[in-house]
Amino acid sequence: MADENVSFTGLTDEQAQELHEVYLKGFYLFSGVALVAHLLTFMWRPWFAGPEGFAALEAVSRTMIG
Repeated sequence: MADENVSFTGLTDEQAQELHEVYLKGFYLFSGVALVAHLLTFMWRPWFAGPEGFAALEAVSRTMIG
């Protein structure tokens, strides 16, 4: 007969919990790397306009271009 602890995915409760733990660890790692990348990008080039608007960044782009 069929085992009552097996779900429609074919995993037992213990296997499903182990898979969930591994998934969460990967999700937290990915989220942490994405957060650090966004913070570093924001420190390099803020994506919100300051009090002078984006006009303050025009001088930076002109010096970089040439």
